Amino acid sequence: MVSANEKKGMLYPAMSILNSYIPNRYLLVNVVARRARQIADDAENTGVKLEEKPVTLAVNEVAEGQIDASGMDLTIEEEPEEDA
Repeated sequence: MVSANEKKGMLYPAMSILNSYIPNRYLLVNVVARRARQIADDAENTGVKLEEKPVTLAVNEVAEGQIDASGMDLTIEEEPEEDA
């Protein structure tokens, strides 16, 4: 069965489309992962059942230009070290 995100053996959306909004592929992965977590958390908190996986929804948001790296909090929070 061909998924809705595959067209003629190629992945959709194309990487070139995604990179037009977020030019660095490593940053793209970070943005999509963080947005997917937000989507999953919001769905869990509101009790909404998602029709598609959170990562798919996040990738589609990037491809549609709805999100880019400029509005994301990309700071990494580290847990404090415990003294031995």
